[in-house]
Amino acid sequence: QVQLVESGGGLVQAGGSLRLSCAASGRTFNSYAMGWFRQAPGKEREFVAAISWSGRDTYYADSVKGRFTISRDNAKNTAYLQMKSLKPEDTAVYYCAADSSLGKVTTPTPSYWPSYWGQGTQVTVSS
Repeated sequence: QVQLVESGGGLVQAGGSLRLSCAASGRTFNSYAMGWFRQAPGKEREFVAAISWSGRDTYYADSVKGRFTISRDNAKNTAYLQMKSLKPEDTAVYYCAADSSLGKVTTPTPSYWPSYWGQGTQVTVSS
């Protein structure tokens, strides 16, 4: 089992920045690929970014490419999402996810879904 706890959400003006953290406990953190997803009211949960277990490979949704940066510190069992140039359309609950399969956090499907999820943290961007 892996337990994930997100933090760092909040209210920010458009153009501002936030850094989300995802602290993991349980089994070996560096065995898992990590991903960030978000869900806005009335919309489906969508992929935002992912990082391989080593941190060497990163992946981003087109909507956040160039503005968001995913990283991880395996010594601290923590993954991060640095968000810059935030827009009102970035408003959502942000979730971190983990799985031993990189594909499940980069291109999930209903039958191929990350095994572990955090409880989510709210990000609100005002215009």
